[in-house]
Amino acid sequence: MLKTLSNIRPKKFIFPMMLLALAWIFYNHPHVSEIAAGIAILLFGIIMLEDGFNAFVQGPMERMLKKMSESVSRSFSFGFITTAILQSSGLISVVAISFLSAGLISLKSGIAVAFGANLGTTSTAWLVSTLGFKLDIASFAFPILAFGIVFVLQKNSAVKGVGYALAGLGFFFLGIEFMQTGFETYQDKFDLSSITYDGLPGVFVFAFIGILLTIIFQSGSAVIVLVLTMLQTSQLEYFNALALVVGANIGNVGTMILGALNANTNGKRLAGAQVIFKLSAGIVSLLLIFQLADFVDFFAKNVGVDEDNFAIKLSIFHTLFNLIGCVLMMPVLHYIIKFLKRLIPDKSDDTMEVAKAKFLNKSVLKYPQSTIRALLDESKNLFEETTLTIVAKGLYIDPKAIRSEVDIEEIIADEESEYDIDVEEMYYTKVKIIYGKIIKYATLSESEFALTPKILSAFGRVKDASRNQVLIIKNIRGLHKNVKMYINSDNEYIEEEYEKMRKFVAHTLRQIHILQKNPESVSTMMKIDEIKETASTRDLLLSGRFEYLIRERKISSIMASSLANDSSNVNEIVLKLIESAELLYIERNYLLKLAEEG
Repeated sequence: MLKTLSNIRPKKFIFPMMLLALAWIFYNHPHVSEIAAGIAILLFGIIMLEDGFNAFVQGPMERMLKKMSESVSRSFSFGFITTAILQSSGLISVVAISFLSAGLISLKSGIAVAFGANLGTTSTAWLVSTLGFKLDIASFAFPILAFGIVFVLQKNSAVKGVGYALAGLGFFFLGIEFMQTGFETYQDKFDLSSITYDGLPGVFVFAFIGILLTIIFQSGSAVIVLVLTMLQTSQLEYFNALALVVGANIGNVGTMILGALNANTNGKRLAGAQVIFKLSAGIVSLLLIFQLADFVDFFAKNVGVDEDNFAIKLSIFHTLFNLIGCVLMMPVLHYIIKFLKRLIPDKSDDTMEVAKAKFLNKSVLKYPQSTIRALLDESKNLFEETTLTIVAKGLYIDPKAIRSEVDIEEIIADEESEYDIDVEEMYYTKVKIIYGKIIKYATLSESEFALTPKILSAFGRVKDASRNQVLIIKNIRGLHKNVKMYINSDNEYIEEEYEKMRKFVAHTLRQIHILQKNPESVSTMMKIDEIKETASTRDLLLSGRFEYLIRERKISSIMASSLANDSSNVNEIVLKLIESAELLYIERNYLLKLAEEG
């Protein structure tokens, strides 16, 4: 019985209960139907707007985000401008999360985009307060709808997207018209202006109503339009409307949390940053609402807004609310990210299960050629999926950023990269078992067949590529501990030296990634040769820099010992990485050809 009850999911009953509640409201309060229809049409318009813009501007918008995410200020501007134009902070957030998941932008840039979108979403209130109540909405909403549907019926996806956007805009304004008419018709039966509470208790009551409305409608923008409409038809006091707007913004937190439940780690962090933004701005605005209302009155008077133009004043307040959030959050963005990384840590995918060979099985041992191909594939998979990741994370470098176009300097300077991985455990669960399989299958094949010297040479090179990866991980094990200690050291000189080592390895990983995509690139091979030459001749003990640090007592003797050993290890790691990459990407076809000819 208990087991049966535990399997019942409350979420299954939410939707039917909402339908029953809505039916009961319509039956007992038929005067609400026109207002509800207006809200429904407006929400439908918002959905169509988002679908439309998603259909025909996604490509250019993504390219723009990639360019604009090079700095926090650019990311913030992108979020603000695109949301103000597209009227969809949700669409911008989806694009930002998708880029975060792909590692094409940093978490800091993604959060800055979201914060900019918060400010950009205030354009909805300005659109309604400046145009929605001053024009005969229906007179141009219907033509927009008609043109929109004509576009939607076309086959071209871009044209269809324009149609959805136009239809969405038509439904948006039509919804406002229905809501406004409904409130005017049923003014006596639906009047919040009669509800009055003095002081902060009243503020919190109306803020709570705003939160509930946003949770019900799942759209803060829709609630703000609703508040503006009620304010315009005198069914809501201006001061209570301010509290409702704050509540509507806080209510978005519920939507964000629900939307983040199935998101990846960075998606959850982005939603967490938005929750912090909304709650911080909301609490400050509620506590200082009287002072903010006075400031809005003062500002409106000085820019020529009529004293009784409450719709414009509400739009000013809504913008001020989000500005407060930006002013509070942007200077401490770094600390917010650190907090979120502790609160929502990276999933330890690297140590959850023991790795299994993907390409090695008994059937590949029938022929030496099939064994060589399987060994190369297995070694390549180990290199790409495990070794390169351990090297990057072991030196506190974001492996996704390496595969992006983010500048190496920015990757190294990014203090968000906090990978406290267990290299030892990853070696035993991910590397050693696969390496053992590769050696086992190579040895079995060598003993099973009478191999020519050419094929034996090919087997030897494959084993070299795998052996190199084991040596790389062993070198990383000791290096990881010291890097963790010194990249956040109070001694700027030792910190600088370890940053140089990280940069050298990051540059190597970037070139290997480029080589992986285009093994025949002459320019990439030349750059790899330059890195190899540097690693072969780079000797910190003979450099004037090391002598200077010791002679001038810039670093302690313990630091000097660690630096000398780790510098040598980095050279070894780089050389082994390049040797494995050259074999797996450049020599691969040659080795397969040797096996065929042998």
